[in-house]
Amino acid sequence: MLNFRKTSPDAGGGWLERLRQGLAKTREQLGGRLAALFAATRPLDDAFYEELETALITADVGVAATAHLLEGLRARARRERIADPVGLRQALRAALTELLAPIAVPLEVDAHKPFVIMLAGVNGSGKTTSIGKLAHYYRGRRKSVLLAAGDTFRAAAREQLIAWAERNNVAVITQQTGDAAAVIYDAVNAAVARGTDVVLADTAGRLPTQLHLMEEIKKVKRVIAKALPGAPHEVLLVIDANTGQNALAQVRAFDAALGVTGLILTKLDGTAKGGVIAAVAHMRSQVSGEHPVPVRFIGVGEGLDDLRPFDAGEFVAALLD
Repeated sequence: MLNFRKTSPDAGGGWLERLRQGLAKTREQLGGRLAALFAATRPLDDAFYEELETALITADVGVAATAHLLEGLRARARRERIADPVGLRQALRAALTELLAPIAVPLEVDAHKPFVIMLAGVNGSGKTTSIGKLAHYYRGRRKSVLLAAGDTFRAAAREQLIAWAERNNVAVITQQTGDAAAVIYDAVNAAVARGTDVVLADTAGRLPTQLHLMEEIKKVKRVIAKALPGAPHEVLLVIDANTGQNALAQVRAFDAALGVTGLILTKLDGTAKGGVIAAVAHMRSQVSGEHPVPVRFIGVGEGLDDLRPFDAGEFVAALLD
């Protein structure tokens, strides 16, 4: 059963306050530890940095990203002659913001009409719900939206998408049975004929280890390109924040299969592992030297307005302040 609770943009003291509330578990895990650590009067010795390392890793920032952050903090402390934890707090804020800024890239949908967004993810990641919230988001920006019920494996997924379409007053293309690629092909053609602004194409959830299903989703992408050359214009991978470091493996696998162009990180309100977003940023920008996959949206609640574009400064402020 869908939860259609709607919150106004200013509910609960505005988006930043709702983001703070949504990150409550991660704040408790990371922010609480950091508050105590940075409020202490003690030298910036190895013991201090070990405690800081533990706090970051516990919040699923990841070993590699944590090492990167600590190396930068040590260098900054030496360079600026910071001698106590209080002085280092602002340095950590700046380091986190700098790490996350390259992946905080808003999704612009005005370059093509229709702008076709293909969504993928493992089962239970919140993919279909994210599509419903994206429909609400773009409708609020005066965009016409069409949904494509490409998850033909689960009748419940199709029914859920139909319910989201009704709630958002948008069209949906669906079939009782049939090939996922065929459904999405029909949806793209319908969007072209109707002059629709945005197409949100659902696909069946799958594990990266299910090679035959990964091949099938590659086919879906190829068929979309046949329906509209150049499409899909965005391939969004939906990741459940509760998966922690497993999110990195999902990004690698789906990117290898589809060429992921953006991420949606869901369920941040239900996990203490919100630091995984730093691990995602570090994985691409620092380790491989490639351009990082942008985090387009983050989800911090069940309300229709609780899926918003990712902003690095807001995220760090909500996490640490």
